[in-house]
Amino acid sequence: MKHFFHSFLGTICAIIVLMVLTFAIGSCVVGQKPKIEDNSWLIVEMAGDLLEYNPPGGIMSEITGGEVETLTRILGNLEKAAVDDRVEGVIFKVSMDSASGFAKIEEIRGAIKDLQESGKKVYAWAESFSDREYPLLAACDEIYIPPTAYISFKGVGMEMMHVKNALDKLGIKPNVHKIKDYKSAAELVIRADSSEPAKENRRWLMNDVLDEFHRILLEERGLDRPKVEELMQHALFTGEEALEAGLVDGLKYWDELEAGLKQEDEDELVTLAQGRYAEVDPGKLGLEGDSKIAVIHAQGTIIGRTSGVNPLLGITMGHESIVAEFRRARMDEDVAAIVFRVDSGGGDALGSDLMGHEVEVTAGVKPVVVSMVDVAASGGYHIAYRSTHMMADPMSIVGSIGSINGKFNMKGFYDKLGITYDTLEFGPMALLDSDLRDYTPEEKARVEEDHWAGFNAWLQDVADHRDMTFEEAEKLAHGRVFTGRQALENGLIDELGDMARAIEVARELAEIPADDKVTVEHFPIKTGPLQAILGGDDAASAAANWLIYRSVRERASETMEILASRTEQVY
Repeated sequence: MKHFFHSFLGTICAIIVLMVLTFAIGSCVVGQKPKIEDNSWLIVEMAGDLLEYNPPGGIMSEITGGEVETLTRILGNLEKAAVDDRVEGVIFKVSMDSASGFAKIEEIRGAIKDLQESGKKVYAWAESFSDREYPLLAACDEIYIPPTAYISFKGVGMEMMHVKNALDKLGIKPNVHKIKDYKSAAELVIRADSSEPAKENRRWLMNDVLDEFHRILLEERGLDRPKVEELMQHALFTGEEALEAGLVDGLKYWDELEAGLKQEDEDELVTLAQGRYAEVDPGKLGLEGDSKIAVIHAQGTIIGRTSGVNPLLGITMGHESIVAEFRRARMDEDVAAIVFRVDSGGGDALGSDLMGHEVEVTAGVKPVVVSMVDVAASGGYHIAYRSTHMMADPMSIVGSIGSINGKFNMKGFYDKLGITYDTLEFGPMALLDSDLRDYTPEEKARVEEDHWAGFNAWLQDVADHRDMTFEEAEKLAHGRVFTGRQALENGLIDELGDMARAIEVARELAEIPADDKVTVEHFPIKTGPLQAILGGDDAASAAANWLIYRSVRERASETMEILASRTEQVY
């Protein structure tokens, strides 16, 4: 017993010390005013997943899982760098494990253009790269790689997983109803291959993506379509071959690039990290004004009441969390308008509707401009269409107005494990949702009837808000997905543009004079050390789950990279 109390007290003391240290370190960091030296070069490291905004859990997520880069921070820092005389230029340091959607890259490209127009130089240094990273590299003034870089330039492709045969072997039977032909997510479990509508949908998406890719390479690097296709035929390049083909501007190791950029009187290049520069107040650089625009960020799978992190799904969006942010912005008299940043492939229909309703209520009080990022599909579109104005990047994935409903019959799987159940049923459909059997014909008919009723009500609401007939909206629904450019052509959004343009539209709708600067405030506000500690179970749970999720993703990514590497490159 004595040892138990010693151990228990030791554990409590350790937790208290950790909390105090966390608070102290965080307070010191927050209290410090970053000193930016003249002739600094801002280094933007692109490695791993690029989130749209900070993950739930605040600073505790960074302490437990490591700092993560976000699109919001990159865009904010580039905007400051454009007007900051202390910043000489920007260097993008890109890793081949950089994973960002096409729309996020397009937004960064736009910010790079603004930076270049201000007279600042932007360089890219990539340890390796593929087609996915290349549009970002191409926006920079010059591209450098080490001589031994791995370069994959082979075109755009997609691989679709199907687990139906695996479920059959496990004795699991999907009872799934989808609305309708183009709602391809359901095919993961109900088919062993892709249907023709699913293939058709992917073709029209990828054709548009490829057209944009060719446009960028012609504009930025002078490479026309026949030349690009010739390079794709070669597929794998050495550093020398990439230089000869015009894909890069020079072969340099990182220290050689630094040596070439440093001032003559400097011993080494003065560099500035993203996290440090993010602490610089935009107001000190003349980027803020009296009027305020709130930017509410909504990212991840829509599920549950509060936003958090699921170890398997990653970041999740809870309806109560988003509703609370809208109410806060609506009640704040200083907030003139709201930009709603949506980056979600959907999720729970009820949660989506509750958030969409709050968007509509708020839009009745002050302008709400939706700014779609990589994806605003299914529930991601559901939460957006009742706004004042809808925008997307040309490469955003938009739509998927459809629905999936059903259950899994786990009886065969339970039998394999030796698990048995007894059941009692009081009412003709009391075991409707039971995972011990398929739907009866009567249950199946009732489920599908109810599913169609809910979907048709949603589709009619979309039609009403987008000034369409039901029949016109139906031609864009049943799971069809579009690029932002295609969505505009079909009337699903109002305009193409990035967050900067969305803020501009928001100020116009709020009738803020064009000459007046605005202060942009992002929600949810990133929690500091004390708030994270006092946040209780929600903050701790989000931080712990974020650590698990990132660890699993990183290990899996590293393993696949090793397996896919060319054997001749392993010494």
